[in-house]
Amino acid sequence: MRVLRATSNPFAGLHHAGTPLLLPNAWDHATATAMARKGFRAIGTTSLAVAAAVGLPDGASATRDETLRLALSLGSQPFLLSVDAESGFSEDPDEVGEFARQLEAVGAVGINLEDSLGPVDRHAAKIAAVKAAAPGLFVNARTDTYWFGERGERGKRGERGERGERGERGGAETLSRLDAYQQAGADGVFVPGLTDAGEIAALVARLDVPLNILYSPTGPTVRQLGDLGVSRISLGSFLYRRAVGAALDALDEIREGHRPGGRTPTYEDIQGMGADAARHA
Repeated sequence: MRVLRATSNPFAGLHHAGTPLLLPNAWDHATATAMARKGFRAIGTTSLAVAAAVGLPDGASATRDETLRLALSLGSQPFLLSVDAESGFSEDPDEVGEFARQLEAVGAVGINLEDSLGPVDRHAAKIAAVKAAAPGLFVNARTDTYWFGERGERGKRGERGERGERGERGGAETLSRLDAYQQAGADGVFVPGLTDAGEIAALVARLDVPLNILYSPTGPTVRQLGDLGVSRISLGSFLYRRAVGAALDALDEIREGHRPGGRTPTYEDIQGMGADAARHA
């Protein structure tokens, strides 16, 4: 059995190979509070939803302020908060470290940093800077070797694994990148778009830190990922996209003269979520 890196971070204590942490990703107070009410002890944010909600592009370092503002509003709530920080909103490791320090100061316990297939040394330097500036943060280092399309285009950030696609990069490059990120101090690693069971199991066997996989409706189930040794399963933007889809479905049903199906929280339910947040602020 692998022995994962020891740390006093309570969020790290939720990562267990074989019994993975299922991490839902919120984009505002209401969604985070609703998830906490469902019993989730840890909640992440999703950069796509944060960006889309304010009309900005994801993956373009455009939502630094919005991300920090959301962390400020959620960091005092009764759950562990991990923040999707894209690639750190800067190419300067010191600036990324300062952003991480601010996240830790407002109550976040984890940060996601993606490499966007940029230079390995630069991303490793960002990770090291974060660990130096905010040693209490759980750093989840993401590589995009299975995420981007055939030309590694940054503008196409759909849930690749859900369509059965995989990037041309993989295997050896993934290991090379993740090895560098582990050496730089990453507490966990994240490979979105990887859905092949054999490749996941092989990667788990080579790592010294927890492996995070992005949930895909067409990929392995939560139980199957646990059996493969995965320590964390993120939902990414999936719930946000489902919420938008549900709203559009309801709109179509109403326009066609039908009563919309599905679950609809009451006005009081949503109002109560705001009251919960105020009590813990």
